[in-house]
Amino acid sequence: MASLPVTYASAVEPLKVGYVNTQRLFRDAPAAVKAAKKIEQEFAKRDQDLQRLAKQVQGLQESLEKGGLTMAEAERRAKEKDLGELSREFQRKQREFREDLNLRQNEENAAIIEKANKAIKQLAENEKYDLIVQDVVWVSPKLDITEKVIKALSDAQGVK
Repeated sequence: MASLPVTYASAVEPLKVGYVNTQRLFRDAPAAVKAAKKIEQEFAKRDQDLQRLAKQVQGLQESLEKGGLTMAEAERRAKEKDLGELSREFQRKQREFREDLNLRQNEENAAIIEKANKAIKQLAENEKYDLIVQDVVWVSPKLDITEKVIKALSDAQGVK
């Protein structure tokens, strides 16, 4: 019975641990780069429209600041009303833009996470990892398998 712990200790293999840097996956994986470009193209026109609207608001505000004292009272009030309406429209459109952009980014990120999890699971099985972690405070670079995951994602997507 006394020899049992010794026998057990000699039979235990070292734990094989890997680490995946998810921020790097979202930045460098081909699917993430492709998704970012796709989203940028999808939202480019709306972004330009928002920038135009912001310039209109700024132009109207500057016009009021420069000529507000010399304008007739009715004209000044009309421009202030227009500025208020335009400013509210800009804020509404900007809020909708951000919400839609966040929604699309979350959709694309979910797809990337799903692909990455499959690649990580396959890598873990093929290379016999006992544990793969992400989002840690500190990790030794020798445990970082992010590059292997990015390569697996590239291979799965047909990118060389």
